Amino acid sequence: MKRLLFYTRLVVLMVLPLTITLSACKDDEGNKTSVNLFTIDDDKALGAQVADEIAGDPATYPILDSAQYPLAYQHLHRIANTIFASGKLKHLDDFVWQMRIIQDDSVLNAFCTPGGYIYVYSGIIKYLDSEDQLAGVLGHEMAHADERHSTEAMTKAYGTEVLFAIVFGNDQGTLAQIAKGMLELKYSRTNESEADMRSVDYLYPTEYDARGAARFFEKIVAAGGSSGPEFLSTHPSPENRVEAITAHWQELGGKEGGTFESRYQEFKQSLP
Repeated sequence: MKRLLFYTRLVVLMVLPLTITLSACKDDEGNKTSVNLFTIDDDKALGAQVADEIAGDPATYPILDSAQYPLAYQHLHRIANTIFASGKLKHLDDFVWQMRIIQDDSVLNAFCTPGGYIYVYSGIIKYLDSEDQLAGVLGHEMAHADERHSTEAMTKAYGTEVLFAIVFGNDQGTLAQIAKGMLELKYSRTNESEADMRSVDYLYPTEYDARGAARFFEKIVAAGGSSGPEFLSTHPSPENRVEAITAHWQELGGKEGGTFESRYQEFKQSLP
C-alpha cells in the first residue's frame, strides 16, 4: 500500500507540471491565464503565519489596541462590512477578513494578506478625506486576497518547491518558510490593475461612490505623487489608474454614491 501511494504521488508529480504548462497558456479568448498551486486552505494558513509574524513584532507593527480604541475599530468594521455586504467577494465565506489598525502616522499604506487579514496604517486613515476614499483603498486590498494574487505570485516564485511539499504532505513547514517573505511581496501591474477594477465592483452596489480609489490617487497626484504607498513607484501611474477606474465605473452605469466626509472625520478623531 505504501509503495502504491508513493508511485501514485510520483505520477502526480510528473504529470501535474505538464497540466500546468498547458493551462497557463491561453484561455478561450486568447488571454494569458494564471496558475496557482496553493489551495484556499493554504491561503488561510499563509495568512495566519503572516499574522503571527506581525503580532510578534510590535516594534515594526504597533497594532492599535481594539479594547482601548473601540470607536476607531467600529468605524473601520462598518466600512469593511459595507463592502462585504455588496455580495461581490468570491471568498467572503472562506477567509477570516480580520481588521487591524497599525499605529504609524508616517506610513500611507494598507495591505491584506492571503486569507483576508487586513492591516490599515493610521497614516493613511488620517491622510484621506472621506469614507469612500478609504473604502476604495480597502476594496483594492481585499481584492488582492479575494483574487489570490499573493499565492499566485508565490506559485511563480516557488512553483516546484511548493508542488513537492503539497504532494508529499510537507506543506506546513514550507508555508511557514514562504510566509516570512510575504510582507515584502510586490504585485505585478496586472494584479494592481485588477485590484483597482475589483474595488469599483465591490463598491458599486454599496452606499459609497465606487470611484473611491480614484479619488485617493487624485490626492496623490495633487501632492506631487511623492507621498503615496511604495507600490505607486513601480506600477501604473496614478493618473492612468484614475482614468481606468473612472472608465470601469462608467461601464457599470456611472452611478454616483456618497462620500460621507463628516462621518469620516469622526473616524479620524477617534484615533490617537
